[in-house]
Amino acid sequence: MTFQLLALNFQFRYIRNLINTIVDYANQIKGLFGSFGIIDLIDILFVAIVLYVVIRVIRETRAMQLVKGIIFLGALYVVVNFLGMSASSYIFKEIFSSILIIIVILFGPEIRSILEQMGTGAAKSGLRAIFASGAAPEIGMMRRAIDAVCKACAEMSDDKIGALIAFENETMLGNIIDTGTKIDATPSKALIENIFFPKSPLHDGAMIIRGAKVFAAGCILPLTRDNVASSLGTRHRAAIGLIQESDAIVVIVSEETGSISIAQNGNLQRDISTGDLRDILEKEFTPSASDSNEKILKKFVRRIRK
Repeated sequence: MTFQLLALNFQFRYIRNLINTIVDYANQIKGLFGSFGIIDLIDILFVAIVLYVVIRVIRETRAMQLVKGIIFLGALYVVVNFLGMSASSYIFKEIFSSILIIIVILFGPEIRSILEQMGTGAAKSGLRAIFASGAAPEIGMMRRAIDAVCKACAEMSDDKIGALIAFENETMLGNIIDTGTKIDATPSKALIENIFFPKSPLHDGAMIIRGAKVFAAGCILPLTRDNVASSLGTRHRAAIGLIQESDAIVVIVSEETGSISIAQNGNLQRDISTGDLRDILEKEFTPSASDSNEKILKKFVRRIRK
């Protein structure tokens, strides 16, 4: 009987909160449209443009992951507030009361980047791209890019030429790309070998593959702070450092031994064959008919977003 009373009390409180929320929203909407004018329309458009510029700047950096975390906390706050959870609501209320200070601390570099872009006119070019449609790279283009990487890695492995190639995944690597030289070229075996040729100005850094393009080269990757085997060089440490901060897949060719390694999902696979390398990359970036529809849709949306 006591349990039934508690259940009825919870249901009553739930229905009461739901009705109060609906009434409040209805009153707010009624009041909004009752006093809506041209200034309000301009205000909404201005806020939309500001949000677009901000998202455009941070979407290619790790800050986007922080934004997702803040959105999750906001959704959680709405839920606990709706359920009438007083203690949890108080904690979230205190957090969001200082949200502006938190944003400034967390997104200091991105805020500086936004102001710099506005000062140099980059924001104008961003506004011109509002109506530009994105296009997902074709599966055939991605297969050709993987083929070029595998052939180049096989050749460089035989010649013991060091290489570091990062495939961008869902976490965009805009902050890494900014440390190198943008290329935005169709990948080929000759292009990749020329970039990593020992006397090339870009051979010391990492190459970034975005979509089906060699997007940048000579990029600086963060070194891992973990203790690693003494046989691993700087390229391997950089590869491990990148996968610890993103979901990128990094291919390494050792300059000392010529062995090929691949780093992904927090793991480093050493001394793999070019056939295994091709299988791993194709499984991740070129969904086959045997893949589930959910996985194919996820990859398609990811590429459109880029």
